[in-house]
Amino acid sequence: MWSGPRNVSTAMMRAWGNRTDTVVIDEPFYAFYLKATGKNHPGAADIIANSETDWKKIVYQLTTSHPTGKAIIFQKQMTHHLLPEVDREWTAGLTNCLLIRDPREVILSYIKINPEPAFEDLGFGQQLEIFEFVRAKTEFAPPVIDAKDLLQNPGRILELLCNAIDVEFDPAMLNWPPGLRKTDGIWARYWYDDVARSTSFQPYIPKDGEVPNRLREIYDRSRDCYERLREHRLR
Repeated sequence: MWSGPRNVSTAMMRAWGNRTDTVVIDEPFYAFYLKATGKNHPGAADIIANSETDWKKIVYQLTTSHPTGKAIIFQKQMTHHLLPEVDREWTAGLTNCLLIRDPREVILSYIKINPEPAFEDLGFGQQLEIFEFVRAKTEFAPPVIDAKDLLQNPGRILELLCNAIDVEFDPAMLNWPPGLRKTDGIWARYWYDDVARSTSFQPYIPKDGEVPNRLREIYDRSRDCYERLREHRLR
């Protein structure tokens, strides 16, 4: 599941993690991304010290069999972590899905943490790249979910997603126990407070505000990618 930042990706991971037939993997490229970019994220040194930072080893781990006894391995992936030097060929062997969100809402949320994001920080360009790469390789358009649709009708959208990837829908995906998980990345203490308190997808609440003028170019580029992906969304 390829998502950008400031989306409902962790709640989506909770939904899949609540299935008895699924094991989840949380942002496996995060430490690699932090080390390669030098981004000053909370707990960066700890994350780098305690996680794999070699992208080739990460890819190997993600594409070999996992002795979990589970039928499904769900990867929560951040598209901005997929830096240009990371080979994309391995993604064609996975069942790829994309989770998108209106870039206006993404930017308004993101600038509370980083007031000067670059286009690449928001992940929309990388999402479109992944979509087009996988479609070209597999001749199959990866399922796309819009976060707004998901929050407005989680049962319907998750059922559509499961049907699209030939997995039986499980109502257990709609509710989960509160708290953190052993499968959460060690960065959960910095980022997952809201999700740790949650027991389901929260109702959609429109975000007020306009994108600052200084970020209009980034917004317009992100919007173009978003609209092209949104044409393929499950609904």
